Amino acid sequence: MKVHLSRPDINENDIKAVIEVLKTPNLSLGPKIPEFEKKLAKYIGRKYAIAVTSGTSGLYLCLKALGIGADDEVITTPFTFIATTNSIMMVDAKPVFVDIDPVSLNIDPIKIEAKITSKTKAIMPVVVFGNPSGMDVVWEIAKKHNLPVIEDSCEGLGAEINGKKVGNFSTMSNFAFYPNKQMTTGEGGMILTDDEKLADICQSLRNQGRGKGGGWLAHDRMGYNFRMSDINAALGVSQLDRIEEFVAKRQNVASFYQQLLADENRIIVPKAPENCRMSWFVFVIRLKEPYAAKRNAILNAMLNEGIQVSNYFPPVTQQSFMVEKFGFKDGDFPVSDSVCKCTIALPFHNNLSKEDAQLVCETLKKCLDNA
Repeated sequence: MKVHLSRPDINENDIKAVIEVLKTPNLSLGPKIPEFEKKLAKYIGRKYAIAVTSGTSGLYLCLKALGIGADDEVITTPFTFIATTNSIMMVDAKPVFVDIDPVSLNIDPIKIEAKITSKTKAIMPVVVFGNPSGMDVVWEIAKKHNLPVIEDSCEGLGAEINGKKVGNFSTMSNFAFYPNKQMTTGEGGMILTDDEKLADICQSLRNQGRGKGGGWLAHDRMGYNFRMSDINAALGVSQLDRIEEFVAKRQNVASFYQQLLADENRIIVPKAPENCRMSWFVFVIRLKEPYAAKRNAILNAMLNEGIQVSNYFPPVTQQSFMVEKFGFKDGDFPVSDSVCKCTIALPFHNNLSKEDAQLVCETLKKCLDNA
């Protein structure tokens, strides 16, 4: 590939941090875990943080800690990575989908209340592509109905609404650190909350159900091995030192694309919402008709030119196992289903050069011309 879709931003301090842990006997359950937890909790502005193996395991533990299970319903968005939906189904609850806002691509707050029933036990909005728009409104709706919010902030570290960081508009929030995210621990996630009881439950659940002050073979509840290692946590501590640099770098790359594509009337170019700081996770354009109908051909043409692109996101509700279980069909969620057919995620990472952005845009325009 000439230009890759994503790349982590690793420097010598990151490498040194990992090597230093490898020189100690504390590869797991060591001091780097609480250091990373305290540092991220302070950055977001929440009381408690629980490091876990992934964003998916974090969402799952949030649901378990809130006691959500069989016959319960969780309201969420159909326009997301599959992990959001999987976590709900993993606790035997039912995902209840609410269509998205056509501008922000986040769950449409106006449509939420119509889906609340006696079985609704939580709302799980997603900070899609690092855009925090509407998270504050969802939180107010949830409080009105006395419902907890699990904020899937896996794509939104560093985003803000009116100066308040994403991760605060909820009962519990969750971040992820896969290598394509704003910062990385290789694999890993983090739960945040201000509720000490929920934090204690998550701490126990991630560590085989062990309780506070109990021995290695004392288990208060059924639990899991969802512990982050000190190796991953050390990388997280080092990376978090540069999170503001990372957010700024990604804003610069987004600005490159916005400038280079400003006059391209065949596509919709994403912009940051008012009163928000967007923490760009990916840069996803949308094709207008008649080009939207040729989206897959355009994707393949760009790949053949050496530009790694993707379709963010295929509809969750159209995944084969979802259709089999729930009988969803195209058009059930008109906005989401329509958006899913016209998206192209362009190469995007902290250190994408303006020259590479130029090449991506030139290739995109050529592929549109030839479509």
